[in-house]
Amino acid sequence: MGFRILLCLLLMSCIANAQPAKPIYKSKKHSVEERTQDLLSHMTLDEKLGQLLCPMGWEMYEKNGTEVAVSETFKNLQKEKQPGMYWATFRADPWTQKTLKTGLSPVQAAEAANALQQYLIDNSRLGIPVFLAEEAAHGHMAIGTTVFPTSLGQAATFNTELMEEMGQAIGAEIRAQGAHIAYGPILDLARDPRWSRVEETFGEDPILIARMGSAMVKGLGEGDLSNANSVISTLKHFVAYGVPESGVNGNASIVSRRDLLENYFPPFKAAIDAGALSVMTSYNSIDGIPSTMNKEYLTNILRNDWQFRGYTVSDLFSIEGIAGSHYIVKTAEEAALKAIEAGTNVDLGGQAYVKLKKAVEQGILDESIIDSAVCHVIRLKFEMGLFDQPFVEPQKAEEIVHNVNHIELARKMAQQSTVLLENKNGVLPLPKSNIKVAVVGPNADMMYNQLGDYTAPQPAESVITVYEGIVNKLGAENVIYEKGCAIRDTTQSDIPAAVKTANNADVVVVVVGGSSARDFSTDYKETGAAVANPELLSDMESGEGNDRMTLDLMGDQLKLLKAIKNTGKPMVVIYIEGRPLKMNWAAENADALLTAWYPGEQGGNGIADVLFGDYNPSGRMPVTVAANVGQLPNYYNKKNPKAHSYVEGSSDPLYAFGAGKSYTSFDYKEMSIKTVSENEFSITFKLENTGDFDGTEVVQLYMRDEYASTVRPIKQLIDFKQVFLKKGEQKQVTFSLEKDQLSIIDANYKRVVEPGDFKLMIGAASNDIRLQDTLNIK
Repeated sequence: MGFRILLCLLLMSCIANAQPAKPIYKSKKHSVEERTQDLLSHMTLDEKLGQLLCPMGWEMYEKNGTEVAVSETFKNLQKEKQPGMYWATFRADPWTQKTLKTGLSPVQAAEAANALQQYLIDNSRLGIPVFLAEEAAHGHMAIGTTVFPTSLGQAATFNTELMEEMGQAIGAEIRAQGAHIAYGPILDLARDPRWSRVEETFGEDPILIARMGSAMVKGLGEGDLSNANSVISTLKHFVAYGVPESGVNGNASIVSRRDLLENYFPPFKAAIDAGALSVMTSYNSIDGIPSTMNKEYLTNILRNDWQFRGYTVSDLFSIEGIAGSHYIVKTAEEAALKAIEAGTNVDLGGQAYVKLKKAVEQGILDESIIDSAVCHVIRLKFEMGLFDQPFVEPQKAEEIVHNVNHIELARKMAQQSTVLLENKNGVLPLPKSNIKVAVVGPNADMMYNQLGDYTAPQPAESVITVYEGIVNKLGAENVIYEKGCAIRDTTQSDIPAAVKTANNADVVVVVVGGSSARDFSTDYKETGAAVANPELLSDMESGEGNDRMTLDLMGDQLKLLKAIKNTGKPMVVIYIEGRPLKMNWAAENADALLTAWYPGEQGGNGIADVLFGDYNPSGRMPVTVAANVGQLPNYYNKKNPKAHSYVEGSSDPLYAFGAGKSYTSFDYKEMSIKTVSENEFSITFKLENTGDFDGTEVVQLYMRDEYASTVRPIKQLIDFKQVFLKKGEQKQVTFSLEKDQLSIIDANYKRVVEPGDFKLMIGAASNDIRLQDTLNIK
C-alpha cells in the first residue's frame, strides 16, 4: 500500500513538473521592465499594433435594464483589431447620443469596466488588460460625476493648492469607475479669444499655465501609478494649438522657434516633471509640419531632451488629417507611417495604425519602432498593476463619485473663480434681508449654459443656477425671475417682461454671456467638434468648433441690458462665458460687473456667496479683455516696444491680465531684495488689509529684463501667491526667486541667464504695480 502511495506521489510530481512555467510577464516577482520585455517577446505583430489603437469606447457596452455587459461591437473589435485602449467609454453627451437614461451610472460604469477586463482575460491569447481613457479637464465627463469650473475659471482662482485638490477628486472618481487615463490638464496658451476652445485653457500666461497644470497633475497622482487613485494624465495639445491663424480651430499656428521655447514648451515640460505620463498631439501645423508628424517636437524635444517616459497619442483622427486635412500625403497608410516614425505612439480613433502591418511586412517600417511604442504603453499597465488586479469594486464608485466633499470643493472653486471687475459706490455685497432681487437674463437659470463644453448630461438637482443660488440665500418669496432673451435666438426675446420684473425689485442681477451647451439637434464633425449652423440658433457660441468673428454679446442681450438700465434700478451684471467677450457697455453702465466663466455645478451657490458677501471675491483675470476686437491679439506680455495708440483710440485693454477687485483694500509697502545665494534671491514686502472686510489678495510678481541679447517682454509674471488677511491685519510676504527664472533664449537658441539689471515689480495686476526695485545679476 505504501509503495502505491509513493508511486502515485511521484507520478503527480512528474505531471506537475511537466506543466509549463508561468510566463515572466504574469509574475509579480519580476520587475516592471522584465515583465514588459517578456510580454513583448510573446506578442505577434497584430497584437503589438492592437496596443497602439484607441478607438471610441461608448459602444463597447450594452445595457439591459440595470444589467451591463460587453457589446457585440466590443467582441468583434477585439477579434479583428485587439485594441489595447479605449477612449470615452463612459462619455455621455449629444455627440455620443448617450443620455441619463442610456448612459451609465457610476456603479454601472464600474461594472462595465470589470466586464471588459474579464472578457479579455477569458477570450484573448495573452490576457492583456485594456486601458480606459476619459475626458477630465473639469471633472470626469461621465454621468453622475462632479462638474468643476472649466479651466479658464480654474486659472482665475490663482490657487494651486485648490487645483491639486481638484485633481485628487477627479482621479479618485475616474479610478473608482474602472478607468485609468485622464485627458487633462489642457496646457494650450490662449492668445486669441475668437478661438472656440479658450474656455479649456488656463489663459494667456505660460507661468500661470505651468503652475496650474502641474498642480493638477500632482493631484492626479504625480505619475505614481501604484497609488490606487492615480491616473495617467494626458497633456493637451502639443503644441501651440491655442493660437490658430484667424482664431479658427485647427488652422496653422504662426509661431517662431524662440516663442515655442520661451512660452509654449515650458508648461508641458513643467507638467511632465510633475508626473504626467501621456501627451496628446494637436490638429495644427507649425512651419509647414503637422504636429502629429513633427519628429523635432515628439522625439528630439519630448523624448531626447526632456526624457519623457510615457506615451504620446494623436488627437482624434489627427493621423488621418496628415492626408485629409494637411495634404502632406495621399493615403491614411502613408499618414500612419509619418506619424509613427515621428514619435506618435497611439492612434486615437484606432483606424490608422492597423494599416502599419503591411509597411512592416514589406520592410518599409522597422518593427523596432512598433516595439518601442508598445513598450511605452504596456509598461504603464504593469506600473498600474492591471495585470495583477484589473477590477474595481462597483459599490466604491457610489461612495466616491460626487460625494459631499467633492461637491463642496466645486463650490469653493466657483467662489474663487468669480472675478469682480466693477463695484461702483460699493453696491456689492448685497444685504440678505429687506431686499427683493430680480434675476434676469439668458444665463440666469439655464443649467447647461454654466457648465461648459465636455460635460455629461446632468440631473437637474445636481446643478445650482445663479437664480437658484440667490433663492438659497433669500428664499423664493424674495426673488423674482424672467429670462428676457436667449443667447442667440431673438425669437425667444421678451424684454418687456424682464423690464416689468425689474421694476418690481430693489436690485436687478442680469446674467448674460455665452454658452458651450451642446444639444441633440446640433451637427458634429467626426472629431466631435460642433458645426456652426446659421439656421439653428442654439445658445452654443463657444466650445470646440464655435470660433467667433466678433466678441460682442449675441442676440438681444445688449438690448436687454440697456432696457434694464433704463429702469433706474441698481444693476449687477454677471458674464457667464467661455471666452473674454466684449464688456465695454457693461463696464461703463453697470453698477457692478463680474465674470464667472463657466462656474460648474455649484456655480449658482458660489456666485451667490460672492454677491451677498459670504465670500469676498478673490478671482483674477487669467486673460486680457480687449477693448476692441481690432486690438487682437492683446495679451499682456508682448515683447518690446510697447504699443502706441491706434488712430481710433488707445491700444490699452478694457481689463488687464491679473485684474480683479475685492470688497476690501490692500496696501503694499517696504519691498526689499536680498541675495540668499549665488542662484537664489528673496523678495519681501508688507501687505496690509486696510478695508472693512476680511479678504484674500492675489499678489503678483512680475519681471522686466532691462537689456538683453534678444527682445524681451515688456513685463512677465514670474510668481504669485494668495494671501488671506483679516481686516486691519498685516503680513510680511516673501517670494523666493531662483536665478534660472530670469533666463532667456539667446540668439543661438540656448537658455541662458545674462548679466544685467532686472526690474522686479509687485502688484495686484499686470497693470497695477505697487512696488518695484532692481536686481542686478553680475
